[in-house]
Parts: sequence; structure tokens; C-alpha cells
Amino acid sequence: MSESILLKMALIFATTALVSVGGIATMIPEIHRQAVDLNGWMTNDVFVSTFAISQIAPGPNILLMSLVGWRVAGAGGLIVATLATVVPTSLVALAASRAENRLANARWYATLRKAAPPVVVGLIIASGFVTARVAIRDLAGIAIALGVAVSINVAKINPLIPLAVAVAAGVLAGRLGYM
Repeated sequence: MSESILLKMALIFATTALVSVGGIATMIPEIHRQAVDLNGWMTNDVFVSTFAISQIAPGPNILLMSLVGWRVAGAGGLIVATLATVVPTSLVALAASRAENRLANARWYATLRKAAPPVVVGLIIASGFVTARVAIRDLAGIAIALGVAVSINVAKINPLIPLAVAVAAGVLAGRLGYM
């Protein structure tokens, strides 16, 4: 494995993490763009399957970044991607926590705190669209995605139930040649 790939990955993951307000979910579109479109480290299908594995596995959402690193450069890539995502942002969070104690009563800070949530929600929605765009390619995929979304939002059931049904439907559709 080339050290230049690890260095490039470290820079991409660190800078993306530092400018992604709202957590790992907001990093997904840029990591997809970098890994698939710009660097050709993986295909759309590999990215989507990596994303799916990261979502069904227990643990934090950072697992996606770790798995992308692993798929690109093995164990070294896993370590680099994970550390490049976590360390810089942890240092910023530490500094921000200390600064917040001093800025809590500043008027501009209160305005900033009110303005940030809509930005974060927009970034998370964009992540969903990017993931859906590369994962859903036909009517069966659209039907499965809509079914899961409606069942979770309307029926208020445990998300694992429609997830299991969607997996079964996807496997069946694949076996029947629809996906």
C-alpha cells in the first residue's frame, strides 16, 4: 500500500471532518465524492454496501469512515481514516467546550446557536439524498425505500422491523431479477 494514499486519505478525512457541521452523517456526500468520483478508490456499489454494513453493525456512525479506509488501504487505511476523522474534531470540541463557558452570555453566540440546527438538518438531508441516489436505481429500490420511510414515520415502529423486511424484499427482488 502506498504511503501517498494514506496521506491523501488522512488529509481528505481530516479536512472533511473539520468542516462537516453535524457529525459523521454530514460527511457522507463528500467522502462519497472523494472515494468514488474524484479518486476512484471504490465504485458506487462498494460505497453503498460499505455504508449499509456500517449502518446495520452496532456502534457509532464513524464506522463508515473506518470501513471506507479499510476498503481503500486495508488495516492502515482503517487506522488512518478513523484517527483523521476523530482526532482533529476532538481537539476542536475540547477547545469549543472551553470557549463556550466564556461565551455563553454573548448575544452573537446565542444567535449562532439558534442558526446552526437548520444548517445541520440540511446537511443530514443532503447525506440521505446522496446515499439514496447511488443506492436506488429502479422501481423496486424506490418502493423499498419509500416503504421503510413511511413505516418508520407513520407507524412509529421500531426501525429494525422495516429494515429486516426491506432486506428480505431486496434479496427476493434480486433473486427474481428485479434488482
